Formats: sequence, structure tokens, C-alpha cells
Amino acid sequence: MDGTVLVADDDRTIRTVLTQALTRAGCKVHATSSLTTLMRWVEEGRGDLVITDVMMPDGNGIEMIPKISKERPGLPVIVISAQNTIMTAIQATEADAWDYLPKPFDLPDLMKRAGRAMQARRPAQRPVPVGPSPRGDSIDSDLPLVGRTAAMQALYRLIARVMNSDMPVLISGESGTGKSLIARTLHDLSDRRALPFVVATAEDLNSADGASAIVARARGGTVVFDELGDYDAPTQARLVRLLDSMSADSGPRVLATSQSDLGTSLGEGGLREDLFYRISGVTIAVPALRARIDDLELLCEHFLTRASGDGPVRKLSEDALELVRVYSWPGNLRQLENVMRRLVLTGQETTVARAEMEQVLRNQPAMEPLRPGGSGEKLSDSVAAHLRRYFDLHGGELPPAGLYTRILREVEAPLIEIALDATSGNQARCADLLGINRNTLRKKILDLDIRVTRRRKLM
Repeated sequence: MDGTVLVADDDRTIRTVLTQALTRAGCKVHATSSLTTLMRWVEEGRGDLVITDVMMPDGNGIEMIPKISKERPGLPVIVISAQNTIMTAIQATEADAWDYLPKPFDLPDLMKRAGRAMQARRPAQRPVPVGPSPRGDSIDSDLPLVGRTAAMQALYRLIARVMNSDMPVLISGESGTGKSLIARTLHDLSDRRALPFVVATAEDLNSADGASAIVARARGGTVVFDELGDYDAPTQARLVRLLDSMSADSGPRVLATSQSDLGTSLGEGGLREDLFYRISGVTIAVPALRARIDDLELLCEHFLTRASGDGPVRKLSEDALELVRVYSWPGNLRQLENVMRRLVLTGQETTVARAEMEQVLRNQPAMEPLRPGGSGEKLSDSVAAHLRRYFDLHGGELPPAGLYTRILREVEAPLIEIALDATSGNQARCADLLGINRNTLRKKILDLDIRVTRRRKLM
């Protein structure tokens, strides 16, 4: 890598690390903790690339980008920020940043992006006026679109790029991942935000004046066709005709959501090919919660704060947070929010202890549900897939110690509960069914805090 890099960050450690890494890569580096100094270097013609933090002692790095572009058209700027929210990514994109990375960043990844930026030496871009975003920052306060994981940062960037496009967008993801939230965000952050936002279902399309009513309600705003994978063939045909009749200039922007794999549905003949290509101009895949382990602490804090209202905010102990991390969360964000709300409503202490979290999670599904078509899968295959995914989500690092006990406990508790239910709470019969000593069963019931209810089985 050849060239001169200007680094602006108020953190001495980050300046040192970037200076050493870029110097080893063959670059000359000028590093500063001041945006004023950075702008002086830019005005003097120094630098082939700028790497800047957002919150600096003498200003905002993102707000400097239009000034840099005006002074040195085509000089690429990479933004790094500890503010890991969608608004930071949106603002960086609107200000014409070359790229955006959250802190803590992956140094090899940043080096690759820096190399690509200096190689590209992009042509001059239209400067963006300096000033606060017309949307302000308030929209972000209620959105759980926070996170520093790579999956969420990629999602932020994609939303920033397509929010003002007229292309249709297909938002896919499991139930509870926030597909409707993404659709609403695309509308609220776009130039159409003052116009209506309409969610249309299959029933809306099947009513007498469904198609015309949907367009009339949207009035050039945004229309979302919810759970497209559930539309039957006649409804799909109506939707194709509606899309063909919409004006490209004055018609509403079209979004669609689906928790099913429409590509698979297309191949199996469940989805019309012409509808798929009309609706999937851009596809946004919303990551499942189990793919965002490092965001769980931020999300728990968000939901606990929201549920607390004006009252004291509960916090998770490290032991409780570890249980959150190892659980599979098949219901994704919606399930996590419900669990946090329950903790606020039922808890008395400021800190949520491990025992309290265990009690709440014991009433949740033990494992992620099997995918469609997997009904013949053996239990061992399902458990193996779950464990491989758990290891993969930790990247190159090992999971926290104590994995054997945690996994056995997660499997053992529902096994004993179901066996007790099947034997109407008769511990002698249950022990015989499980093939263990009755005293061993009693000890496990106590250790796992399993409630035993005796009832008469109706045959």
C-alpha cells in the first residue's frame, strides 16, 4: 500500500495502532487529535486518504466530510465511530464518506478498506451541505437497530444506500427479527417520510377495491406487502397486475417482507417468477438474534430501559448475561423484548441474578425450531447443528468455559419435565422411564428447580 494517510482520533491508543499498522504497510502517516489540524493538512494538499473519528474535542468528523470534499474533491474519507447506531451509518453515507466502521474495529479489515480507497482515488462527488440532518437524531431513540456486529453494520450500510432509491426492496428474515421495523425505518429515513406508510396484507388485495384502495391510501408514500410468501396464486396474480399499473413517477415505493425463503418457493413453484423479479430489486436479509451474540448486551439494556419507563432500570449480572448469550432465541428480538419486560415486571432487585434468569428462560423454548423440511431430522443431528452454529458464532474464539454443564442442563431440564408430564408426575415411573435411580431423579428435580405436578391422566 502506497500513499499518505491522515488519521484524526482523540484516542492516543488508536492513533498509535493505526500509525504503526499503516507504516508497516508502506504508508506515510500524519496523526492528530484535532479536526482543525486535520483540515489544515487537507488544505495544504497532504494525504491520499483520511481516517477520522466522529466525536472529537473540536467538532464532529462527519460534519467535516463536506468541507474536505469541497477543498479536495475525490479525497476518500473513512469514518470510524464508537456510536454504533443506524443514524451514524446514515449520516456517514449522506456526507459521502468512502466507508464507515464501528469501534472496536477489526484492524486487518480496516487496512483492506484503506488500501481499496487509495487505489480507487474516486472522482469528485457532489458536496453535501453542512448542517444537521433534517430527520434529526430522535428517530433512533426508539429503534433497537443498535449493534457493533458485522451483520448489523452491513445492514446499516445497505439501508443507508437504498433508503432514497425507488427500487423495490424485499426484506427477509425469521419471525421476530424486525422486518417490519426495517420497512418502517426505510420509510421514516427517506425523502417520502412525510407521505403515508401503508402495510398491505393478502386480505387487502382480495377485497373488491383492494388494489386501487392500497394505491389511494399510499399517495406516493410507501406500501409494504407483508409476508409475501403466504400469498396464494390468485393473490399473487392481483399483486403483479397492481405493480404493473403503478406509475414509476407518482406511485408509492414498494417494499415486501417474508420469513420464508422466496428463492426456494420460486424453485418449487410456490411463487410466481414475474412477481419475484418485480419485488426483489434489492434484498435485505435481517440477521437472526443468534447471529448477533455480541449485540445481546446492548439489546438487553435497550429493552430493560424501555420497559422500566420512569422507574429504576434493572441490569443483568454477568452470570445472567451469560445465560442470555448461550440461549438460542428462536423468537429473536420479539422474544428477547418479552423476556426483558417480564424481568422488569416481576423482579424486585436492581440486578437480575442468574437464578432469576434461569427461571424465566426455563419457560422458553429449549431449542431453535427445526427448519421446514427437517421433520425427519434426528435429535442428535439437530443438537449437532445447534452446537456447530454456537461455536461458529464465536468466530475464532472459544466459547466461555463450562460449556459441557450448560449444554447438558439445557437438554436435561426439558427432558425431565416432559418425562414427568408423560408419567403424570409419578417420580417412580418417571425414573423407570428415564432409566435412572429415583434418588438421582429427586436430586435433579431439586437442582434444576423443576416443578412437579401430580395429575390424573385422562385416557
